[in-house]
Amino acid sequence: MKIPHYFLCGLLCLTAVACSFDEQSDPNGTSIAGVLETATPAQLALLATGIEADMRAGFVSYVTASGTIARELYIFDADPRNTTDLLGKGPLELDGNTFYITGPFASRYRVVKDVNLLLQALENADLLSESEKQGYRAYANTIKAYMLSQVLDMLGSNGIRLDVADPENLGSFLSEEASYDAVLGLLDEANDQLDGASFAFTLSDGFAGFNTPETFSLFNRAIAARVATHAARYQAALDYVDSSFLDLNGALSTAVQHVFSTNPGDLLNPLYKAPGQSGDQLVVHPRIIENATEGDNRLNKFRLREQSAGQDGLNGQYETALYASATSPIDIIRNEELVLIYAEANINLGNLEEGVEALNVIRNAAGLEDYDGTMTQEALIDEMLYQRCYSLWGEGHRMWDLRRYGRLNAEFLPIDREGDDVFTQFPVPLSEG
Repeated sequence: MKIPHYFLCGLLCLTAVACSFDEQSDPNGTSIAGVLETATPAQLALLATGIEADMRAGFVSYVTASGTIARELYIFDADPRNTTDLLGKGPLELDGNTFYITGPFASRYRVVKDVNLLLQALENADLLSESEKQGYRAYANTIKAYMLSQVLDMLGSNGIRLDVADPENLGSFLSEEASYDAVLGLLDEANDQLDGASFAFTLSDGFAGFNTPETFSLFNRAIAARVATHAARYQAALDYVDSSFLDLNGALSTAVQHVFSTNPGDLLNPLYKAPGQSGDQLVVHPRIIENATEGDNRLNKFRLREQSAGQDGLNGQYETALYASATSPIDIIRNEELVLIYAEANINLGNLEEGVEALNVIRNAAGLEDYDGTMTQEALIDEMLYQRCYSLWGEGHRMWDLRRYGRLNAEFLPIDREGDDVFTQFPVPLSEG
């Protein structure tokens, strides 16, 4: 996706949450104030494009930092904090002023700020019809909720700051439950706005099949199902996923994606690693390999290195092979996850047969036989978490999966070095007071 940053860099405030729009203008003379007063259809479409592009920034740390804490992978590179802070080496704790939280936090809220600018500009966009305005609102609020949900994942019981529209008068951090209420409420509002709406903007190829109000609603409901699952609100999760693009008989690979390219000004996939490279590696935690079921074709996500990798007393023989190239797309959400959400919700609601049916869809796709274990809720939760581990490895899920079942601790995860810790959430950035 080629993004015209020459306009966006001038139009959008790409700093921290509390940044100001004062004195911002683009090289061609379009000011922020001017856009807010009389936004043209072209400017609004460009804002929508920029929002999609900016969603990709900061995602790599959301995935790798949480994956390290969940003992899913190791980051072996020049920054020692990836093997010290994140794993709680010795007396070390997570630092609220370090890249693994400040990067994802700031990038998510930059998109929220972009969204707020778009929503404000719509109020004076006289050249758009009301249905077109509703299309923009639905898109913007869906993406805003998606970004806030990732912040909530990382901060956990710290909650999120929802009201950031006025940088001089920021709202307080909500409780965790109120944060979930707010994110789900925003997704529901956006879905309602899609009714009778039209899209006057173009989404990238990553939204192919989900780029009309009717099909975008399926994406909205899918994200809502994920959020409800993270909140352990299983009836809501089941209701949402039933209204999404869930298809128990369809391709598990059907997805909405972040896309990348070598076009000037665009980004490459930051999670791609060349085979056997040194100095910047995503190494598979040994337990992932040791616990795998023989014959599971999801093991093709892991590549055996010619030489094992090691750093700071940690070692691994396998590296990520999740992405084939630097321009491979990254799934935002796909049918495979929706099937697992459907399974999890049903299991927790006591619908064990329906849960097993969905788990068998995942198992069979991985080349495994039907589940033949104990038919109890406890056993099926174990099985579901196992399948999520291998289906969604390296995509930013494992830490939250373990946390909602009380398994993000040394009782369930290995401690690779004496004195290491398992953290359950990230601290609020120091910049937030």
